[in-house]
Amino acid sequence: MKMRKKYEIDMCNGPILKKMLLFALPLMLSSMLQLLFNAADIIVVGKYCGDNSLAAVGSNSALINLLTNVFIGLSIGANVLMAKFYGAGHKKSMDETLHSAMLLSLVSGVVLTVIGEIFARQLLILMRTPDAILDLATVYLRIYFIGMPSMMVYNFGSAIMRSVGDTQRPLYFLFAAGVINVALNLLLVICFKMDVAGVAIATVISQTVSAALVVFCMMRDKGAIHFEPKRMRLRRDKVLAIMRIGLPAGFQGSIFSLSNVFIQSSVNTFGEVVVAGNSAAANIEGFVYMGMNAFHHATLSFTGQNMGAGRYDRIKRTLFTGLACVSVTGLALGWLAVLLGRPLLGIYTDNPAAVDAGMVRLLMICGPYLLCGLMDVMVGSIRGMGYAILPMSISLVGACGLRLVWLETIYQIPHDAGHLYVVSRDMDHYFSCRRGMLCDNLEYQEKKKACGSGVN
Repeated sequence: MKMRKKYEIDMCNGPILKKMLLFALPLMLSSMLQLLFNAADIIVVGKYCGDNSLAAVGSNSALINLLTNVFIGLSIGANVLMAKFYGAGHKKSMDETLHSAMLLSLVSGVVLTVIGEIFARQLLILMRTPDAILDLATVYLRIYFIGMPSMMVYNFGSAIMRSVGDTQRPLYFLFAAGVINVALNLLLVICFKMDVAGVAIATVISQTVSAALVVFCMMRDKGAIHFEPKRMRLRRDKVLAIMRIGLPAGFQGSIFSLSNVFIQSSVNTFGEVVVAGNSAAANIEGFVYMGMNAFHHATLSFTGQNMGAGRYDRIKRTLFTGLACVSVTGLALGWLAVLLGRPLLGIYTDNPAAVDAGMVRLLMICGPYLLCGLMDVMVGSIRGMGYAILPMSISLVGACGLRLVWLETIYQIPHDAGHLYVVSRDMDHYFSCRRGMLCDNLEYQEKKKACGSGVN
C-alpha cells in the first residue's frame, strides 16, 4: 500500500465529501488570503493616493488576466497529468512531469515579462484607458510584469502540490508573502510616496517570496514531488501532454479575459469614478469567485487521481459532490457580498459616487454568481478526465461569443453600466452549464468504456 505524508489526501478511497472539504477549505483560504493581500494594493492607493491611482491599478486586472491565463492554463495541465500518474503510482512519469513543468514555468514567466515590458502602454491604449490614468497604469503594469517568472513558478509549483492533495503548505506560504506585501505597501506608498509604483514593487517582492518558498518546500520533500533544479529539462512527451490539456484550458481562461477586456474598455468610457467603483467591486467579487473556484480545483484533482487509479465509479460522485458544495458556497458568499456591499466598498474609496458605481456591479454579478461555480466544477470534471477541447469550445461560444454580441447590439441601446454588467455575469455561465452537464455525461460514459485509454 502506498505510504502518504500527512499533508497528502487519498482521493481514491473513503468518503468524498469529507476529503473534498479537507482539500478545498485550505485552498479557499489560500485564494482569499491572496485576494486579501492583493486588495491591500487597491485599498492603500485608494485611501492614500486617490481615485486615479485606484483606477490605474484596478484597470489593469483584465489585461493582466488576458496575458497570463494561457500560461496559467499550462499549470492546470501539469496538475491533471501529475494527479493521473500519482493515482496510478507511476513515480518515474511523475518525476519527469514535475521537472518539465517547473522549467516550463520559468520559460513562460520570461516570455510574459518581455511582452509586458514592450507592449504595456500600447495595450492600455487599445483598452481605451482614460488619459488621466494612462501613465500611472503603464508604470504599474511594467513593474508588475517584472515578477512574472516568480508568479509562474508559484502557480506551477502549487498546482503540482495540489495534485497530491497538498493544499495546506501553499496557504502558509501565501500568508508569509502576504504579510510582506502589506508591510511593503504601507512603507513604499505612505512613507516613500511611491504611489502605484510602490504597490507594484511590493507585489513583485511578495510573489518572489512565495515562489521561493514553494521551490524550497519541493526541494526538501522526500516523496512524490521532490524537486531538483539541476534535473529540469523539457521532456517532449510530457510537455506535449501538459500542453494538450493545459493550452485549451489557458485559451478558455484567455477567452473569458478577452471578453472582460472588452467589458473593461467599455467601463473605461464612463470615466475615472466609475472605473474606480468598478475596480473596488471587482475585487470584492473576486472573493466570491475564489471561494467557489476551490471546488473546481478539488473536482479537477479528485477526478485526475481516480482516472489514474481506474476508480471510474467515483468520478460522477465527485462531480455531484462538487456541484453541491459550490452551490452552497456561491449562494452564501454572493449574497453576503451584495448585502454588505456599501460598507465593503467604503473600505476602498471615500467617494460616494464610486461606491454607487461599485454597487451596480455587485448587484448585477454577485447575486447569481453560483452559476459560474457550477460551470467551473463541470469543466473541472471534464478536464480531470483528460478532455480539453470540449470546455474550451463551450467557453468560446458561451463567454466570448455571447458577450461580444451583447456589447455590439443590446448594450448600445441603453448604453449604461448596469446593462453592461448583465453580460459580465452568468448568462454565459448558465449556457455553459447546460451544455457541460449533457456533454459531461456522454464523455464520462465513453471514458468509462475506454478504461482511460487516450486523452482528447
